[in-house]
Amino acid sequence: MIEESRRSFIRGAVILGGAALFTKILSAVYKVPYQNITGDEGMYVYQQVYPLYSVLLLLATAGFPAAISKMVSEKWSSGQFEGVRQIFRISAISLFFLGLVFFLLLFFGAGQLAEWMGNRELLTLPIQTVSFALLVVPFLAVMRGFFQGQQNMVPTAASQMVEQVIRVATILILAWYFMDAGLGFVSAGAGAVFGATTGAIGALFVLLYYWRKNQLIHRNQFNATGTTGLEPPQKVMETVFRLSLPICIGSLILPLFSLVDSFTVANFLVDLGWEMERAIRLKGVFDRGQPLIQVATFFATAIALSIVPAISEARAKRQEKEVEDQSRLALQLTWGLGLPASVGLAVIAEPTNVMLFEDANGSDTLAILSFTGVFSSLAMVTAGILQGLGKVYLPAIYLLIGVVLKTGLNALLIPVWDIRGAAAATVVAFAFTALLQFIKLRQLFRWKTWFHRKMLLSSWAVVWMGFAVYGVSYGVQRLMLPVLEFRLAMMITALSSVLVGMIVYLWALFRFGAWSRADLEKVPKLQRKLVPLLDKWGWLPDSRE
Repeated sequence: MIEESRRSFIRGAVILGGAALFTKILSAVYKVPYQNITGDEGMYVYQQVYPLYSVLLLLATAGFPAAISKMVSEKWSSGQFEGVRQIFRISAISLFFLGLVFFLLLFFGAGQLAEWMGNRELLTLPIQTVSFALLVVPFLAVMRGFFQGQQNMVPTAASQMVEQVIRVATILILAWYFMDAGLGFVSAGAGAVFGATTGAIGALFVLLYYWRKNQLIHRNQFNATGTTGLEPPQKVMETVFRLSLPICIGSLILPLFSLVDSFTVANFLVDLGWEMERAIRLKGVFDRGQPLIQVATFFATAIALSIVPAISEARAKRQEKEVEDQSRLALQLTWGLGLPASVGLAVIAEPTNVMLFEDANGSDTLAILSFTGVFSSLAMVTAGILQGLGKVYLPAIYLLIGVVLKTGLNALLIPVWDIRGAAAATVVAFAFTALLQFIKLRQLFRWKTWFHRKMLLSSWAVVWMGFAVYGVSYGVQRLMLPVLEFRLAMMITALSSVLVGMIVYLWALFRFGAWSRADLEKVPKLQRKLVPLLDKWGWLPDSRE
């Protein structure tokens, strides 16, 4: 029975992980063709509005599926089906009214919010358009939590993928249609943010389909009557919100920093005497970095989501050494994946910018923003570790400090360095947030060193990778630019640099012992297939540290 439960958990984690990977990649990739269709002005409209919606969406729904699933699971496994119905009913009503409040705030306050963002004329319609999604998504959160509580992850995964496909299709189709019809980038931006509503409706239909099947399968349980498992409604609500809070906090990191930029970047530029049209275009150029940051932080998000329950479980069993080892491993993985991604992107910022967005505008800004990847990843993972250790409110405090610092640095640096100042402010604020959380972890675990030896070795591997990427980028550009069209030459430059960078980084990791034989031997498939190959090449040190 225990083994079957374990297999069910692993299977569910794989299903949800695959769906999350699909939606995350699609969420980052679509912004490239969207910018190509609408230009930097269209990117400005979309990125001004969407972070505001994201923050309210996360406040209204983030963490609730996990919280509801935990509560439903406890009642379901003990046969308390009346309690299951109560949790569903109270959660649905609570989240609907929360979503309704945020909808009213956005729809009727759109003009004022748009004015605070710097342009009532351009942003009011898109803000009103995106608000309708908040009437639908609360039901998605409740239904996903209900299914997950029954260890049925398929409805959640299927609805997430359908939601993202419909959303992205709506964004690109309506953006193209409105631009082609000559209606301008404001209409295109409004059509794009409307994708949040069409995607949510599509996901709701998928969940209703599974809901109908579930009702037929569990007809006897749902028809049962009684009071077994019922609790005071206020206690149910309190439990739902308490369990969802840690996940909500972690989810707010990126949207809150983007929201600060929505309210400050263009406004500060206009206050400095820039024309509104130029400030809008420059903010749109700045927003090109968003999809690249999303890709860079994907693995950190996955690590953060998995580390909270893992550490909580080990902590509950009083396995202090396991807690510390898991925390250290999470930090090593985050550093080892985030740093090379950030350095590599910084080195090839210009070829990547041209390849994705047609021109080289803002390449220096993109190079600075690339370091957001590693520091925002560290902020997410350290927040996850603290939550797993039971320090659920500390990440919220550190996040608030980071947001205040970001706002202050924007005010100081944008007048001096325009959007490059905003990029530098983002990097510093994320780094400071991660540092505060790491200092707390260092105190809790009583670590004597700031960096584990393997983190230093992986940093040295990144240095080798950086020189290799720069050399390839320089050489390929010299060869390709005289004979090929500019964008094509830059695409070849970027892709070849990434390929060489990955190979050199992996070689250096093994060569310098950042990854050892002992690390690989913990995974049977790698031990059988990869270790002999690396031995043949002479890449793998004998260290079993």
